[in-house]
Amino acid sequence: MSFSPLTSACSSLGVKSSSLIVQLGFHTAENNKFPGAFVSSPKRTKTKKFSIACSSTDPLLVKAARGDPVSRPPTWMMRQAGRYMAVYRKLAEKHPSFRERSETTDLIVEISLQPWEAFRPDGVIIFSDILTPLPAFGVPFDIEEVRGPVIQSPIRFEDDLKALHPIDLEKLHFVGESLKILCQEVGGHAAVLGFVGAPWTIATYIVEGGTTRTYTTIKSMCHTAPNLLRTLLSHLTKAISEYIIYQVESGAHCIQIFDSWGGQLPPDMWEQWSKPYITEIVSVVRNKCPKTPLVLYINGNGGLLERMKGTGVDVIGLDWTVDMADARKRLGSDISVQGNVDPAYLFSPLSAVTKEIQRVVKCAGPRGHILNLGHGVLVGTPEEAVAHFFDVSKSLNYDGSSQNHSMEESKLG
Repeated sequence: MSFSPLTSACSSLGVKSSSLIVQLGFHTAENNKFPGAFVSSPKRTKTKKFSIACSSTDPLLVKAARGDPVSRPPTWMMRQAGRYMAVYRKLAEKHPSFRERSETTDLIVEISLQPWEAFRPDGVIIFSDILTPLPAFGVPFDIEEVRGPVIQSPIRFEDDLKALHPIDLEKLHFVGESLKILCQEVGGHAAVLGFVGAPWTIATYIVEGGTTRTYTTIKSMCHTAPNLLRTLLSHLTKAISEYIIYQVESGAHCIQIFDSWGGQLPPDMWEQWSKPYITEIVSVVRNKCPKTPLVLYINGNGGLLERMKGTGVDVIGLDWTVDMADARKRLGSDISVQGNVDPAYLFSPLSAVTKEIQRVVKCAGPRGHILNLGHGVLVGTPEEAVAHFFDVSKSLNYDGSSQNHSMEESKLG
């Protein structure tokens, strides 16, 4: 199966938004040579693991995650709510503690809905943090203005493991309550997204005592105290699995697993110290929640794509350093992808944003793609650019013509 038509088409794309579908040519014979074209796509084995077939009421994002046919790529953004929005900054002035904002049901719901009310994305992700569940299984932490997360009692010795206990989901009631309310507020018009940190990434904070640029303590532990580290990772795996199931039972349609610092490991080390624990999480969650798509995102994942696929997740999140067409070639057509516009593009002229969205969507193909940034929204990003990103995405149509976007060229010059 050749990918050269897709690659060359991606590299030469520079078309007007109103003519996007003609340029994509998803129904032409030439494009039937690569995975994703509707006419030639084989039935995807990936969907077989879902016990109930996708219904007409499933959100667009869930359908795309499963690889089902959709009319356009669903869109959301990592760090969708946050400091780039004036309404968030105003709320943060009134509630300066991040822990308060991310652990108070009313505030979680209000902040999560801010981008929904402004942009109507296809996914509404709960406002939270990957460290939020730590106190629920015995690891208290603080967030300082300058240093960020701080864990006063890092786990580095066998005796330190005594502080750990099974996750107490009652201590995370605000997460479940918020997800239930978000489902009611969104009302089926978008997918409600939950998320967790992967065991390795969570362990980096617990071992290092907070954020780090070098990861020397935990990387050394792989060799100096491997049994201790395995015990910690196993404990985190069980806790995170239960936390995901709790989020799904509270209403989350889809869960993203952030192995944010997995890319700091050499691929063979990731294979040993991160992949098995993510794979176990996927297996446990799949058994309990067979209809819930799971997304795996790693920052700096270019050297890990094939290994990521081996975890069994439904969607691979791509950062912006990976070429979308190359990722499709490496991953094959039996898994969905998410991404991967460079967040810095949102500081560019809107016409450049439009062209980059077109390029990414074309390279991804019309099946199994969730449009997103390749990382979170950057602080200082113009809200106008975020609005434009969503407007362009909604104008796309895989099997028709671009809707209501022909006026963009006159606006953008």
